[in-house]
Amino acid sequence: MRSTPVGNGLPVLYSFRRCPYAMRARLAVKVSGVAVVLREVVLRNKPAELITASPKATVPVLQLPDGTVLEQSLDIMRWALGRHDPQGWLRAEEHDEARALIDLNDGPFKQALDRYKYAPRHPERPPQACRDEAVALMLAPLDARLANHRFLLRDTPSLADMAIVPFVRQFASVDEAWFDGAALTHPPLAHLAVWMKRITTSPLFESVMPKYAAWQPDDAGVVW
Repeated sequence: MRSTPVGNGLPVLYSFRRCPYAMRARLAVKVSGVAVVLREVVLRNKPAELITASPKATVPVLQLPDGTVLEQSLDIMRWALGRHDPQGWLRAEEHDEARALIDLNDGPFKQALDRYKYAPRHPERPPQACRDEAVALMLAPLDARLANHRFLLRDTPSLADMAIVPFVRQFASVDEAWFDGAALTHPPLAHLAVWMKRITTSPLFESVMPKYAAWQPDDAGVVW
């Protein structure tokens, strides 16, 4: 958390549509109903305002009217849900379990996903090996959970579901034909594919995925 003075008004959320970290932040902000100004950025041409607010210059970044800056996607999710959590994504008794799943997703699984997605950058390992590692490490255990519940912790969505699904979606998009086939023929992915589709075709998910023009300094941004 940083502090950078800004003018009065709504919080400003710097985002990039396809970034899974930004995606999960937008999901929490949208479901909370808390109004923000959305500024879509182009990562290869980051605006100076983003870098001033957060020198790490990655998205998402939430800049509050009092100057506080949240630089981590999970902090943004909890900030929004702490103000209004109409679907009950946060439950105190689930905190440790949800955190363990998200840590696994953001750490070892994300590393395997990147090696799979960006295979030419990692010639030391065949992409299929990275894919299989990701399945064994994360996706198969998630599928086992989903054999018992519609969502990862229960029959209704939680923070864990919405923090993880953008990354599973990214995994599936690397080789959609393989993923769709595996969902039909490999039990470790059958429940997972249904879960992912349930979320990514929902009105909530679709509401955070419109395409916006890149934000320019003379533009106030999109009020969300």
